[in-house]
Amino acid sequence: VQLQASGGGLVQAGGPAELSCAASANISAIGIMDWYRQAPGKRRELVARITNVGNTFYADSVEGRFTISRDNAKNTMYLQINNLKPEDTAVYYCAAATLGSYVWGQGTQVTVSS
Repeated sequence: VQLQASGGGLVQAGGPAELSCAASANISAIGIMDWYRQAPGKRRELVARITNVGNTFYADSVEGRFTISRDNAKNTMYLQINNLKPEDTAVYYCAAATLGSYVWGQGTQVTVSS
């Protein structure tokens, strides 16, 4: 499977953003799908995870502002971000654990202006 993230851009602090991760194949059997981010000069960090049965996990830094979801019928995963902060500025990556491998999509830049 190949993943393609989209939806980033320049957004104002306090505003929302929605990122999408489109898969090239059926995702219904993919057990784990993740969103990561990497800010300038920092390590890539896991911010949200969703399983194939809908269980979710969030990093403490984004809990309450980020919502991960997936639409298996559309083979797409989403990340809804509310109340954006300047520290959310980063390249956001989607990833999936499938068939014994971990697949990364290309990143999408989110820049938050204050």
